[in-house]
Amino acid sequence: MLRDLAEAEWPNRAGLAALTAALGADNIRWVGGAVRDSLLGAEVHDVDCATLLTPDVVIDRCREAGIRTVPTGIDHGTVTAILKDGPVEITTLRRDVTTDGRRATIAFAGDWREDAARRDFTINALYAHPQTLAIDDYFGGRDDLEARRVRFIGDARERIAEDHLRILRYYRFQARFGAELDAAAEEACTALAHTLKGLSRERIAAELLALLALPDPHATLERMRAGGVLGVILPEACPAQLAALARLIAAEAGQGFAPDPVRRLAALLPPSPDVAEAVAARLRLSKAQRGRLVSAAERTANDCENPKALAYRITPQLAIDRLLLLGADAQALAEWTVPELPLKGRHVVARGITAGPAVARILRTVEQRWVAENFPGPDRLEELLGEALAQAALQR
Repeated sequence: MLRDLAEAEWPNRAGLAALTAALGADNIRWVGGAVRDSLLGAEVHDVDCATLLTPDVVIDRCREAGIRTVPTGIDHGTVTAILKDGPVEITTLRRDVTTDGRRATIAFAGDWREDAARRDFTINALYAHPQTLAIDDYFGGRDDLEARRVRFIGDARERIAEDHLRILRYYRFQARFGAELDAAAEEACTALAHTLKGLSRERIAAELLALLALPDPHATLERMRAGGVLGVILPEACPAQLAALARLIAAEAGQGFAPDPVRRLAALLPPSPDVAEAVAARLRLSKAQRGRLVSAAERTANDCENPKALAYRITPQLAIDRLLLLGADAQALAEWTVPELPLKGRHVVARGITAGPAVARILRTVEQRWVAENFPGPDRLEELLGEALAQAALQR
């Protein structure tokens, strides 16, 4: 059963009241995720606003009310109001003039239903009055929420033809909210999977990672593979890799680790650094994401022998990635802080070794044994230094 919007916390935020006063209650509606998630009883972070006012009027009225705005998407009618309790995107009602599957040319509109008709799914086209919280539902979105059904507004193929990314958005929303599959949506996504080739890699990567960040996207990815969608965006994800993903998801949940999309992407790839590099480049991942993907691909069974030594060498995050992908226990690293070797070059010099390469060699020897013995305390460290000095003396 859906919740009452009045039970949610966010409509009472002081910043939203100030924004409503500045723009006029009848000129705006809260729309999209905040309304949808509140009806489901889910936590709300971002609030979006639709308005009858044009962007220049929004900016002027906010300025008069002392609210700072940023023209984050001015070409598409969007400005962002910077409020103390969180930013709010304010978008003028729109209608599509032309679309080519990648971008749309829009015109401002003056009708709430017309604006709703250009949105992707019925559950995303719910508009709430800022004061009464009455919801305008033009396409049966509330019923679809109740049924946990993700359904395109209008003809699924036409909506996908307007923006091919809606294929991936469908699967993400279905994985998050869906229980009952919509046959028309499933058929359209499968039939038009090839159109994803025309999208920018960045947009594909963002949607794929968002899907992988959900609690358990495995069944959805299996359906995407069966329908030929996954093969278009990630051909490396063969059945064996999907099985690896299922094991990883189970390991994360069993050991108390939050879902991690980059780690899960690594599970969908064969353990090959070259493949990881190629996929990271193709998806235009960040340098940090590329590094994690490549490190995960370098995993070997030997990594499980001493998890803390591995973490000391490659960082805890990278070590956790490898261990979970290998099906090993990574819980010891969850809150572990990498220790710093207390021994410095000056300590070796103080023991009679001339500053230079010999000092560095002795430090490396001591560090290797200190790590192998699980970072013992000062007394044992002093013994390790003594043993390394004796060994160095024999070699001279």
